[in-house]
Amino acid sequence: MTQHSGGRAGTGEALDGHHTTEPDLGMLAARVLLSVQRELFSALAEQGFDDIPPRTGAVLAYLRTDGIRASELARASGQHKQVIGTVIDDLERLGYVERKPDPADRRAKLICPTERGLLQMEAAASIMRTIEERHASALGTQEYATFKQALLRVAEFQREVEHGHQAPGGRQDG
Repeated sequence: MTQHSGGRAGTGEALDGHHTTEPDLGMLAARVLLSVQRELFSALAEQGFDDIPPRTGAVLAYLRTDGIRASELARASGQHKQVIGTVIDDLERLGYVERKPDPADRRAKLICPTERGLLQMEAAASIMRTIEERHASALGTQEYATFKQALLRVAEFQREVEHGHQAPGGRQDG
């Protein structure tokens, strides 16, 4: 996480030593992520899914009922393939996913939810709906929808910069 223009990474302090009052994008994103993760995984634990740590969210959040390739999970989550592979191994050992041949390419494997995995997906979707409804109620439905659209655009733009499709500072490459 970096501090906005001229700041020191994550300190809330500008280079001139004066404390800034506004947290930067990285700090805000981390606060939201960590808080939502804590609430989600705590509620999942209360519903009997107490064996999955938050790091498994890199797979569980993008898992599809009909299965998905590990390479697609890595791309969607922004995690390295090796990290995703380790998480898949853990979830397979815990009984949440299984590897099946991809009908489109028998050499490839699909990561598919098991019955327990499907139950976890349903529970997580319900918990996330509750969290989102609470925020929409607090901010107002339109403001929350606008916030999510803006956050999605920022996330997409950041991913473009990260992958070299945009020059830092917003200029198009090329």
